[in-house]
Parts: sequence; C-alpha cells; structure tokens
Amino acid sequence: MSLLDLTGRVALVTGGGTRLGAAIVRALAAAGCDVVIHYATSVAGARAVGADVERLGRRATLIQADLTVRADLDRLAAEALAATGRIDVLVHSAANFERVPTDALTAEAWDRALALNTTAPYLLTLALAPALRAVRGSVVAITCLSATRPWKNYLPYTVSKVALTGLVHSLALGLAPEVRVNAVAPGTVLPPDDYDAAALERIRARTPLQRLGEAGDVARAVVFLAQNDYLTGQTIAADGGRLLAD
Repeated sequence: MSLLDLTGRVALVTGGGTRLGAAIVRALAAAGCDVVIHYATSVAGARAVGADVERLGRRATLIQADLTVRADLDRLAAEALAATGRIDVLVHSAANFERVPTDALTAEAWDRALALNTTAPYLLTLALAPALRAVRGSVVAITCLSATRPWKNYLPYTVSKVALTGLVHSLALGLAPEVRVNAVAPGTVLPPDDYDAAALERIRARTPLQRLGEAGDVARAVVFLAQNDYLTGQTIAADGGRLLAD
C-alpha cells in the first residue's frame, strides 16, 4: 500500500512558530497540508512560518494559547476546528527543556515540565479525539532519547518525556482503530545556546553517523508517520544511531 496523500488535509502543530516546530510545519505544508500553527509568545516567528506555508500554496491559521492553562487548551481545539473544519494530523512539539541540577530541584520545576510536556498533549488529544476519529487521523508526539536513557541535570524534563512515551503507547491502544498515535525521539537537534563546542563535538563523536541532527531530519520522520497508515504506538529515534552507542 502506498503512503497516504496529505494534500488538502489539516495539521495542527503546537509550538509551530519556532525551532523544531517551525520545521515540522514547513515539512507538513510541503507534503500538502494546510497547517494550524500554535504559538505561545513567538508571534513574529509564527507569522514568518505562516508566510512560508502560504508561499507553498497552503493555508496557514495562527492561534495563540498557553498550553499549561486548561481553558486555553480547550479554546485552541475549538478555534482550530472552527477555522478549518477538521484536524487530520496533531503534532505535539511544544516543550519545556529546562536544565535543573539535582541540588536545585523544586516542585515548581517538576510542575512546569509535566504541565507542558505531558499534561498538555494528553488534554489536547482528548479534546480533538472526536475530530481525529471522524477523519481517521493521526497524532505524533515529539519525545526524547532521555525517555530511554535518563540525562543528568534534566530530571523533571526526562520524567515528563518518559510519561509522554507511555501516553503515546496508551493512546495508540485507546484510540485505535480510528486514530494512530506515534512519536519521534530526536537526538541532538538544535542544541541550546549553552552547549559549548567541546560538548557538541563529544556528542558528534559518539554518534554512529558522525553528525548532529538537523530539524529537517525530525520533520521528515513526522511526515512519514502521518503518511504511513499501518504504524501506531511506534517511536522513531531520529538520532543518527546515538542510542546504539551511548
């Protein structure tokens, strides 16, 4: 069976105005999707990405929402459906990536990570589940290699991504057969500014493919999962083979 044609379908991408989310929006638009671009504070980025979508001949809809606020999650779902009439692909890209050394751990750091990285995908998927079922749609979550091997100084973040991976598996069972739910676990892609050159070189040297990842590597994996209608409950590690070597 050939891959699904995404032309004319509608994708909603959280965190779509910056970094990895922006690359995913562009890739889905290039594959034929109209895209709802969610943003929290990056309005300029969302507008720029929306203009790129429209240059590709697709429709862009921008919606601002704080995904840690339940009312905003419900509003995002309602406004996206009102604007487009359907959601075929839901991508959970928005994330909290906060470095917290063990001696600085707080309840607030835990709450911030879980709220955005796990609770928001759970609630937004539930809010859009009827619409996704109606079109036999799919959900793709951006998880992390740390869900397999924990990272030092990222405890709340790591736990939130472990929980998100469990959510992907559970929703894949719960929403089948109408809705597929999968994940992409990136390697080192768009590293934070505080990663120095030596640290990045150590990561590159440990990666079998001998290069750091690019946003496009992850975005192409997201598109593939949206197109392959016999995959659910799966995680693609877009990591250049790093899990094999760490």
